[in-house]
Amino acid sequence: MRVEPEALLRELADGEPHSGAELAREFGVTRAAIWKTMQKLAHWGLDVGAVPGVGYRLARPIDLLDARELRRTLAPQTVRRLARLEVFTELDSTNRRLLASEPPRRGELAACLAEYQTAGRGRRGRRWLAPLGAGLCLSAGWQFEGAPRDLSALTLAVGVIARRALASAAALDVALKWPNDLAIDERKLGGILLELAAEAQGRCYVVAGIGINFALPPESLGALSDWPRGAIDLRTAMRGSPPPRLDVAARLLDGLADLFASYAETGFAPYRAEWQAADYLNGRRVKLDDPAAPASGTARGIDADGALLIETASGARRRVISGDVSMRSA
Repeated sequence: MRVEPEALLRELADGEPHSGAELAREFGVTRAAIWKTMQKLAHWGLDVGAVPGVGYRLARPIDLLDARELRRTLAPQTVRRLARLEVFTELDSTNRRLLASEPPRRGELAACLAEYQTAGRGRRGRRWLAPLGAGLCLSAGWQFEGAPRDLSALTLAVGVIARRALASAAALDVALKWPNDLAIDERKLGGILLELAAEAQGRCYVVAGIGINFALPPESLGALSDWPRGAIDLRTAMRGSPPPRLDVAARLLDGLADLFASYAETGFAPYRAEWQAADYLNGRRVKLDDPAAPASGTARGIDADGALLIETASGARRRVISGDVSMRSA
């Protein structure tokens, strides 16, 4: 007989010690089976301690996500728009899951969350990996009748939604780095990955993935970002007391549902001023890493459709639609 890793995880999520003998009795298996299942938890990046005479315990408690509780926390208008809501313990990628699934009907939202991603990605395929429960991995899918106006700025609008969610859930003032990063204290807090799939009859299926660092081990934080000051998580930013992940997830989904429902009509205009107020790069020396046409200069905000403006040494302004922009010596 064997015990499911998810069931054992739920038992240990409180961070309290649990004796191997008691766990074996509860699940009707041998202590050896409990020990073997613990290896799966270690594979998920969890720090499981085993103290002789005391038992097993996680190094820190985890507020596990629950689909039913999350649905109860959502605003009523979001629930009405919700075509499906999935929460996985382990998944390759929440974006990939939605892109491979049947798109929701027009006016409906598909949502997917995972406690642990084996192939989480950022821009340009960069890997994003965090221990189970240490971050928030969330994706939302929406089908537009056609490509919405200001489609190129939709990533920036999603950034505004993420900023609002963190302001309301945690009273944090999050900066937005063009085009898809969230920042606090000069360090990267999370990121956004927007992906598109063309549909029949000219429809446009959009999947917005959001990853936020909540409570990561220091060694994981160090590997998550190449920013000069590295990455940060909410536990550090809030001095050890981050908000519940479920609360942030609900606020994100509420905001994304409202954004998608109105974006075809309004475009980026309602979000531009807020994005500009939180612009992390504005006035900083930057370098555009574009092999075809590299550039350096000073960031001068964004234009009406979300393109980054870089003022070069000659005083000319270059409009950047896509590319990697860094603050390394220019």
